[in-house]
Amino acid sequence: MKENYLAKWLNGELTEAEMKVFRDSPEFETYERIASVSSRLEGPAFDTEAALDRVKQARAGNTGKVRRLQPAVRWLSIAAAVILMLTAGYFYINSLEATVEAEFAQRQELRLPDASEVLLNAGSELTYSKTKWDEKRQVRLTGEAYFKVAKGETFTVETPAGTVAVLGTQFNVLQRGDVFIVSCYEGRVRVTHKSKTIELPAGSAYRVVGSTAFKSETVEGDRPSWTGEETAFRSMPLSFVIDEFRRQYNMEVETRGFDLSRRYTGTISNTNMDLALQSISAPLQLTYEVAGNKVLIYAEETP
Repeated sequence: MKENYLAKWLNGELTEAEMKVFRDSPEFETYERIASVSSRLEGPAFDTEAALDRVKQARAGNTGKVRRLQPAVRWLSIAAAVILMLTAGYFYINSLEATVEAEFAQRQELRLPDASEVLLNAGSELTYSKTKWDEKRQVRLTGEAYFKVAKGETFTVETPAGTVAVLGTQFNVLQRGDVFIVSCYEGRVRVTHKSKTIELPAGSAYRVVGSTAFKSETVEGDRPSWTGEETAFRSMPLSFVIDEFRRQYNMEVETRGFDLSRRYTGTISNTNMDLALQSISAPLQLTYEVAGNKVLIYAEETP
């Protein structure tokens, strides 16, 4: 990038061709963020008349000689201001975090700075620091994500329910409400939950549903079911299953006449909504109706 592009960009003087080159430069995102923050800064309110009165009073009571500020002092003041601005910009940039979100009825793939791969399930969010990644491989997760971690220093996933730490492996983390499930598909993971640490080898899982914890459950397959065409549930509250349906299809769901705490074991389709609803309702003798983006699920005897 040519050195004068930054100055011309700030003055709005770049041509279309120069602007394209400038946007493609690795520094552009940083400059744009600093410019955005700077544009929102406001100076303190200044009362011009009051300031003029103070100057007049000061001049009336001061008969001493006026001393001009030496050029060297002026340049030192300017240099100090520039250093202050650059320092503030440095700390601002280093505090920036990247957030990736998968909306309802969507999945989001991302590649972290160390080439680790993450697949976010619908209704999930992941946050990490780009600038501090080399110091600490750490992400914050709400929702569900499947990780393929590149080998290296410890990789940590923080959730509201607990923490998962690995070196290089493949695993799935699910945290929604009082459900916290960590499944290890390759390597080994260390799960910390309520001050307890559990080591999970490949092919096992740690599952917390409500107040009940299940250790070292067996996982099937080489990756979580939801990354394919259906999602599998093992003795999960029906309320959780219906919420997952809602996230996968971005539908409003109303329920009537049945106990949402009942446990459900089975699979629902991630690609065929009618088939998913049949999989939920048929085993429990429920009925459903679809109208636009709304679904009603109810017990057959419910009017």
